[in-house]
Amino acid sequence: MASTTERYNSIDRPNQRWLLILLTAAIILGIGFRFFQLDRKLYWHDEAYTSLRAAGFTRQEIDDELFQNRLFPAPELQKYQQIKPGSTATDTINSLALEDPQHPPLYFLMARFWMQQFGSSLTASRSLPALLSLLSLPLIYALAKELFASNSASLLATALLALSPFDILFAQTARQYSLLTATVIGSSWLLLRAIRLQKWYNWVWYALAIALGFYTHPFFSLTLIAQAVFVIFYWLFVTRKEVQGHIINSQFFLAVTAGLILYAPWIYVLATNLSRASATTDWTRVSPGGLYLAKLWALSFTAIFFDLDFGFDRIETYLLRLPFVLLIFAAIYQICYRTHTATWLFVLTSIFVPFIILALPDIIIGGKRSAVSRYLVSCFPGVQLAVAGWLAGCINTRPLFGKTILSAVLAASIASCTVSAFADTWWSKDLSYFNAEVARNINKEAIVNRSIKDTIVISDRGNDFTNMGDLLSLSYLLDKDVRLLLLSQSPDIDRVRKYVNPLAFRPSENLRSALKEKQRRLEPILEYAKLFRVRRND
Repeated sequence: MASTTERYNSIDRPNQRWLLILLTAAIILGIGFRFFQLDRKLYWHDEAYTSLRAAGFTRQEIDDELFQNRLFPAPELQKYQQIKPGSTATDTINSLALEDPQHPPLYFLMARFWMQQFGSSLTASRSLPALLSLLSLPLIYALAKELFASNSASLLATALLALSPFDILFAQTARQYSLLTATVIGSSWLLLRAIRLQKWYNWVWYALAIALGFYTHPFFSLTLIAQAVFVIFYWLFVTRKEVQGHIINSQFFLAVTAGLILYAPWIYVLATNLSRASATTDWTRVSPGGLYLAKLWALSFTAIFFDLDFGFDRIETYLLRLPFVLLIFAAIYQICYRTHTATWLFVLTSIFVPFIILALPDIIIGGKRSAVSRYLVSCFPGVQLAVAGWLAGCINTRPLFGKTILSAVLAASIASCTVSAFADTWWSKDLSYFNAEVARNINKEAIVNRSIKDTIVISDRGNDFTNMGDLLSLSYLLDKDVRLLLLSQSPDIDRVRKYVNPLAFRPSENLRSALKEKQRRLEPILEYAKLFRVRRND
């Protein structure tokens, strides 16, 4: 779709072999980062839910078994992360349909198969998304080639994706986001290929890609809407409403219809469980304010190149991100100025249409959907393509400037990935961010009490019934001598009184009141992580 391809084809020239070597090394390094220490970072709340649903459990049955005023050795909770005896793939689908219908079953069924073949260790669970993330690399090469008709731009896009701190972070997360990235990029490539070649079977492949995307994550709809907007603009400004444009429009909407028909079974599940799907996403409706949204937008979009965090409210965090914000805007401007209409139309729609769909309701009626970085997955490949296309042109026309910018971007990505690789938690762990620190404090207590084996942690379902996921997360980190006293909604405080100064993890208001009635107070150990010591009122 590029009309000035000579601007980008620097790798096609003999004197640019250095660029080929550099980008190949960057891609290999990025692949290595995806598989480096897969078990190092804590297995957070959402990953624990991935395992329990893939294993065939429901949250309700685990809650009903655990929170009954009973005592458990911490490692025993991991049985809920292994295939449920006697269960089948149908149990995995039912678990999602009943309790989490906004998540389609494709990735969870893949995770179940993976668990059956390779077990449920952290390395095994995370190796699946890491492998799936590799699909995106040849796909973005093909997409960039379709847009820019350039080897250099294509390899640059592949290298930027391979070394992207954001993409590596989610490639090591046992959720469906690396597969979503692959479907976003793959469907875009198939769409452009279908438009260019005008063969019926290319539209069939595109329809299948749509179905695959929807069965991966409902936010694939953001990409599909962006693609629809692109097709309409392509008809208006490129084909100028000629016969060819009408044919493309009709073929596109036929493919979309076919893809949605294939997705119809899960549409029915969503329609019949809409209230449940709405309830599980209520947290996104909280309005954090405009400044908070702006900060998260800056952090999210720059995390695909640079991801060192010095604190959410510290100015250094944003000053270090500013060059990457400028890089993104400069690349988008140059792509719009220097490429064919179809190319820049595709780049703009793929970035801004998904973002506007998420951000506009947050701004007008309140919410924080656009502040959740993983919800912006549909936007990020477009940004990487814009930067790759611009850098390819710079390296050809202004070699020193282009080399300097490319070196800085790759260095920033490598530094970010290196620091992240050796960390035990990262911003993506969300509400489980402090679990590693919580576990260290509890394990210190276990060392002190090892002679009497009396380290007790009390907890319950929590104010919003989310404690179970974090208790499963902690079970991977806690010493084998740590025992969990998991209390019901009518807590048996007499059981707590048998132990000397037990610990409490995220006690609900109901549990706090029950402890207070029995002359117990909570002494903070980690206030921000809701870890307390339970003391008698003397």
